[in-house]
Amino acid sequence: MSDLHIAAENVLIDERVRGFPPGHPPLPPAAIGMQGWRPYDGRMGLPLISLDRQAFTGNVELMMAYVKSHGAEIAPHAKTPMSTALAEALLAAGAWGTTVADIRQAAVLLKAGQRRLILANEIGGIAAARRLAALLGHYPDAELHVFVDSTVLVEALRSAWQERADLPPLGLLLEFGAGRAGLRGAEAAATILDAILAVETPAFQLTGIAAYEGAAATANAEETMLRIEALMAMTSDFLPTIRARIGKARPLLVSAGGSVFFDVVVARLSAAVAVDPASRLVLRSGAIFFHDHGVYERGLAGLDARGGLRVGDKMVSAAGGFRPALRVWAEVLSRPEPKLAISGMGMRDVAMDQGLPRPLALYRNGAYLGNLESAEVFRLNDQHAFLAIAEDSDVSIGDVIEFGISHPCTCLDRHAILYGLDPDHSVTAAYLTSFG
Repeated sequence: MSDLHIAAENVLIDERVRGFPPGHPPLPPAAIGMQGWRPYDGRMGLPLISLDRQAFTGNVELMMAYVKSHGAEIAPHAKTPMSTALAEALLAAGAWGTTVADIRQAAVLLKAGQRRLILANEIGGIAAARRLAALLGHYPDAELHVFVDSTVLVEALRSAWQERADLPPLGLLLEFGAGRAGLRGAEAAATILDAILAVETPAFQLTGIAAYEGAAATANAEETMLRIEALMAMTSDFLPTIRARIGKARPLLVSAGGSVFFDVVVARLSAAVAVDPASRLVLRSGAIFFHDHGVYERGLAGLDARGGLRVGDKMVSAAGGFRPALRVWAEVLSRPEPKLAISGMGMRDVAMDQGLPRPLALYRNGAYLGNLESAEVFRLNDQHAFLAIAEDSDVSIGDVIEFGISHPCTCLDRHAILYGLDPDHSVTAAYLTSFG
């Protein structure tokens, strides 16, 4: 039921969806935030995932202020929440556009009314190009820019756009890469540039260059920075080559930036953009707006070690400025051993690819009982989390545990609804997701 929002104006939510109270009459999504529910009050079905709306708003304000202060733009990656409502909120806060990872995600955003998208990925060959064309044929006012790193894809897209007369213009972004897709050097990029310029039309044009620095990361911090620096240099150094071929007037996008090394991207690409008045730096960070208690927590600590964030004339701690906004809530099911508690949350409910969930707090009978950060999740099954706790820990069957998560992108995709919480933990919104 992860595509509920497609018919959100008619759909009724019931207990088949995580979090919805069993036995409660079905409700339209807009009414869920009016019931006064709380994740630990005994009414809501557990496990569920929630969004701290205040933390999310603060993260949005800080990131937008940072981007604007550097003269850049941002097209937040929608793959993290795949929520059209949250994507719209980011646009309302000043985002330039939205990023998607594939054709299906583009369809979700286009059907929701968005029109400016970066498809930050290669899509395949001629069959995929025709699928993209079939989609965009319904949206003649769309502005879509797609990554390319091969003459095969350039020719596939050219062929698909040549076959039809009902398509909006398609922008091509030369992707430079390290550790994933993307061109590995200037010579390869020049070949693709030649291929594009040879077949350009008003509806089929080069619109910029792009990269994704996060894929260059390794377990060694020093090696990671060397690889990212090299990728940023390769990307920025090719901008003058493009200018020499297409002239000074055409607007160009220069796009990179995940949610860990975006400061390096800004520092390295801003100089290239500054000497090219017709170019625009567009970050694609998405998970930063949600943050976490794991991989991004560690990433922002690393960002602070590099000097923190410069916002206007102030230096801001990234680790102190951004706040984790996501929580998973689950009940204690069993205390089979003195130092073991088992909760009703597992791999079907929470991510574990970038770290296990972290116990934060304990609730009993609808009230906060205390901090639980001394406990530790050491293993997950499909629907169970195994917690190591102190032998004298006051954890009882039926208690509710609030967990922080690591890596929002692979956690949210397990859930059809993200419950928005106010500071008193009351559910005041329901964000429907679309993960297919």
